[in-house]
Amino acid sequence: MGSEKTLTKKPNIGSIGDMKSQTTVLILALCFFGAALSFADDSLMGTWKLNETKSKFTAEANKNHTVVYETVGENVKITVDGKDKDGKSTHNEWSGKFDGKDYAVTGDPTSDTRSYKKVNDHTLAMTVKKDGKVTSTGQVVVSADGKSRVVSTSGTDSGGKKVSNKVVYDKQQ
Repeated sequence: MGSEKTLTKKPNIGSIGDMKSQTTVLILALCFFGAALSFADDSLMGTWKLNETKSKFTAEANKNHTVVYETVGENVKITVDGKDKDGKSTHNEWSGKFDGKDYAVTGDPTSDTRSYKKVNDHTLAMTVKKDGKVTSTGQVVVSADGKSRVVSTSGTDSGGKKVSNKVVYDKQQ
């Protein structure tokens, strides 16, 4: 007789419909949690402060004192604050994906686009362009413990002279 109840045309109110919506909500929650966890666990994200004593700059180089990597929707936003060679404050921003495509830079007179490509969990390859021409390339490498990162770049300055910089940053808590 118990099987007759399952074969009747009477719906079992509150079971099937509720189960579908509960399953859908659970799946969506897990997707959002997984996406948030992947961004939160990314070693590149956070605030980085310049360690000037460990860095090697050319005389013409800007000194980017604070660099912030954060997620904004599906993109990454990089905000850079520092000083130029004359001691004037600088500020620029880049938003995009780590997919190797060019995305606009605002506030930087030496570049109008940058592209970043994730090489692995601790390394980004970077290309900087001005008016469509590559002005520098490099990489960002985060240490295994996630407490520091090194930005190594090489390219040409505004006078056409070859330059390279190795800049060290410490992660802020």
